[in-house]
Amino acid sequence: MAIGEKINKLRKERGWSQQSLAKQLGTSGPVIGRYERGEMVPSVEVAGKLADAFGVTLDYLVDTTGNVAKIKDKSMLARLADIERLNSEDKETILKVVDSLLRDAKAKQAYVTTA
Repeated sequence: MAIGEKINKLRKERGWSQQSLAKQLGTSGPVIGRYERGEMVPSVEVAGKLADAFGVTLDYLVDTTGNVAKIKDKSMLARLADIERLNSEDKETILKVVDSLLRDAKAKQAYVTTA
């Protein structure tokens, strides 16, 4: 189920109007309608507010396949969203740096564990 469909379903289950949900988020009713129709996708920040308002996890709200990794750190999700918006070259550069740092961290951890 797409995020817009989930927003619509959760909102209706709670008996909320688009306007009342919008007020909770600090936005407008028409924006909620656009989310629900799939014309707009909420930012990570707004998706977090939606999840909080509905009392569900962010994973549940954005997971359309059932296979999303369980990332609970909202600042990490925001960083991933920022990386996702970069051009391919910059994205690849950042991922290479992250891979290198992860390799180093794992090597240090393995060394400490075996020492």
